[in-house]
Amino acid sequence: MPKLNSHRYGKARVRVAKILRSKDRQSIVEIDVAAMLEGDFESSYTAAAGDNTKVVPTDTIKNTINILAKEKLSEEIEPFAIALGEHFVKRYQQVRSARIEISERDWRRMDIDGKPHPHSFAAGSDAKMFTRVVCARDSQTVESGVRDLVILKSTGSGFENYPKDEFTTLPETPDRILATSFSATWSYAKAPSSYRDRNDKMMAAMLKVFANNYSPSAQTTLFEMGTAALETCSEISRIELAMPNKHYLPIDLSKFGRENKNEVFTPTDEPHGQIEAVVTRDE
Repeated sequence: MPKLNSHRYGKARVRVAKILRSKDRQSIVEIDVAAMLEGDFESSYTAAAGDNTKVVPTDTIKNTINILAKEKLSEEIEPFAIALGEHFVKRYQQVRSARIEISERDWRRMDIDGKPHPHSFAAGSDAKMFTRVVCARDSQTVESGVRDLVILKSTGSGFENYPKDEFTTLPETPDRILATSFSATWSYAKAPSSYRDRNDKMMAAMLKVFANNYSPSAQTTLFEMGTAALETCSEISRIELAMPNKHYLPIDLSKFGRENKNEVFTPTDEPHGQIEAVVTRDE
């Protein structure tokens, strides 16, 4: 006899933009929200005639996101995600937990004549900062991170001394391009005084490692970046990182009587190496 093993539902891709006004300048926050509820909703799936008596309409979830954005959304998305999760758990007895995930679009203030403009912005990179909050009745978890940050360094990376057999064609090199679409998720063990400040400092620390440290492998660089994040922010307990190795392949010009001294390459997105790691504190 089949049974319902697990279930959740909610509203996704709820997009909201909010203007934050101060005396002499404005800021804009644009977010994409998914709110998923778990709880006593089994009968809505399994009752023969259907039972919606406990189902909070997903349209209500969307309206709640919009209203609370008006009341509570600021330049930090984590407190807003927490407020949303707590609202659903406290308002509806049938909700055991609420999972809120928010990603933020990167709007950067324009510089006009060398000065930050008070109300004009340009879209930044395609990378998105995000947060994921799970609020239950007796617990709460907060994760933040970045998705798809495209970064590259033109030297300061190599790959040597690896196993070779009859299937190996990759030549060793002490000098190569290292490029990736970097993603990371870190878990907060306690709330910082400012999520944005901590997130910015961790990102700066990780990018400094990527830029400055010689990389004998993507694995080494990934671990060093995770270590830098943990050392920078005492409030996080772990960080999960992923670094797809986007290959830039040297073009063979020997058929044309020319030598390619690591100058021209074919960028490739696939297939790509996929390097992942979780770095935690040694306690």
